[in-house]
Amino acid sequence: MKKKNYGPKKSDQKKPSNQRVSNFQTRDRKKDDFAKVNGGVFVYSKPLSVAELSKAINVPTPAIIKYLFLQGKAVTINQVLDDEMIGELCLQFGYDFKKEKIVDAVNFDELEVEDDEKDLSERPAVVTIMGHVDHGKTTLIDAIRNSRIVDTEAGGISQEIGAYQKEINGKKVTFIDTPGHAAFTAMRARGASVTDIVILVVAADDGVMPQTIEAIDHAKAAGVPIIVAINKMDKPGVNPSRVKEELMQHDVISEDYGGDTMMCEISAKTGLGIQDLLEMVLLKAEMLELKANPKRYAIGAVLESELSKGEGPKATLLVQNGTLNSGDYVVAGETYGKIRRMTNEHRQVLKTAGPGTPVSVIGLASVPSAGDKFMAFPEEKQAKEIAEKRAMQKLEKSRAGNAAMTLADLNNLVNAGKVQDINILVKADSDGTAEALKVNLEKMSTDTIKVHVLLASAGAISDNDVLLASASGAFIFGFNVRPDARVRQKAEEAHVEIRLHKIIYELLDDMESAIKGMVKAEVVEKVTGQAEIRHIYKIGKVGTIGGSYVTSGLLKANGKIRLIRDGVVIYDGKLGSLKRFKDDAKEVKEGYECGLTIEGYNDIKEGDVVEGYEMVEEGSEA
Repeated sequence: MKKKNYGPKKSDQKKPSNQRVSNFQTRDRKKDDFAKVNGGVFVYSKPLSVAELSKAINVPTPAIIKYLFLQGKAVTINQVLDDEMIGELCLQFGYDFKKEKIVDAVNFDELEVEDDEKDLSERPAVVTIMGHVDHGKTTLIDAIRNSRIVDTEAGGISQEIGAYQKEINGKKVTFIDTPGHAAFTAMRARGASVTDIVILVVAADDGVMPQTIEAIDHAKAAGVPIIVAINKMDKPGVNPSRVKEELMQHDVISEDYGGDTMMCEISAKTGLGIQDLLEMVLLKAEMLELKANPKRYAIGAVLESELSKGEGPKATLLVQNGTLNSGDYVVAGETYGKIRRMTNEHRQVLKTAGPGTPVSVIGLASVPSAGDKFMAFPEEKQAKEIAEKRAMQKLEKSRAGNAAMTLADLNNLVNAGKVQDINILVKADSDGTAEALKVNLEKMSTDTIKVHVLLASAGAISDNDVLLASASGAFIFGFNVRPDARVRQKAEEAHVEIRLHKIIYELLDDMESAIKGMVKAEVVEKVTGQAEIRHIYKIGKVGTIGGSYVTSGLLKANGKIRLIRDGVVIYDGKLGSLKRFKDDAKEVKEGYECGLTIEGYNDIKEGDVVEGYEMVEEGSEA
């Protein structure tokens, strides 16, 4: 049978006009814009029926239906085709294919702005300072800020917002104060990658500590370059070489040792090396070639927000591209409003704010969340409609769920041949175990699948771990550690899967099965509730009784339990007795007190957590 040739239809290609007033094309999209042939490539952006595909690629409908029938797929003219079938048909009839995601004003936080080179100008770098507690992060922030205040007429005026600008050799740099790594990651989890450079503060007399490692993991996961500030060099006997060697163990290698990480020895207390550090920031910013278009309407991120008694909803915005003007209509997250007043960190009123500038604004209808993207629009009606649509989308998204990555998802992607990178967080009861698990998990990488362990550390699973997993599309493996009820709830809200194990080979088998695409339904553990032990009573032959308060779910008499101390599992067994006052109880629910004993175990302490659990078949309702 002779194969017919169905040539590509000619299509007019309109060059996008360079709008100075908007981040989007002003023309309405025609129906054909969502599926058309461009230079032999079929470009589409939404599901298509057989009839729609036939028209778009200029192939008769019967020819499409016949081809699919011969492939064992019976379809009708109005049946919607999946991506695999569209791709197969395109190749069969002489086209390459490409699926594009349509970004419009409603989902502007997914917009990748393309600017004309002639409209671009240099913008200030945005820098976040991170590090372990007591290593001098706050002192360094104050040292940088004070040098800014001394050189200005606004000297002595207190900072109003958690962001400020410093001029170095005639060029501005924006510094963001964050309360911790959780805030840094929370913003990235919402899609707001605002930081260009991270300054990692490490004390020369203390070296690399747990929060130092955490900061490194978060910066790496965000793909942000690090500059290390080795602080407290004014103290006698300190050895910066030791700090550099410890950092090497975490793949942060100094330029002195052949790496690419800038490191500066400073004393935030005396001011030693501060100017050198700032010049390193400026050099790194020049290497990054940070540019923006000030001619656009502003687009950026919410750094922080509050409900002020005197001024109403108030937000700190970072302009990332374009120019924000007082009087502009702004959509931030799911709220909108008109900028009634805009001030800098010294409460000076501004009329305009260009790229890289942090400002405090009032005029929004409600308080947005830190990390929300914002965009300015020319008309109030447009801003209001977009905000309402975004609120509706968020509601629908929360109902449908927006999972980061689960083992079942991974299994499906492997079977479909789509997965390439797997991100994992490992929390264990000891550093040695965490490191061993990291090594063994990363060894599971294949030619087509790369396993990345973003974090491997000892300790309980925390809010911060859930945030990092959510932001990185990762799932969490816990070995002999447990999340508390609050962290578990946060993981459920963020749709982050936590896989808990107490035998190493079972954990590794779990991961290996997923990589091979062989995950099956199995009997899994379901936590019924947790109780905190608040008082200890020792009674003769009875043993140790824990006066407890059920903090979540419920505990069942004779049920399986584990005893948790500081997030680490101390004992796994079953309840010996469960009482309400003097009476035996079948179960005790959240919000009630009880007395309990653990069968065959008496070493319980105040502050311990008793977690009840049961084994159920995966996917079944217990």
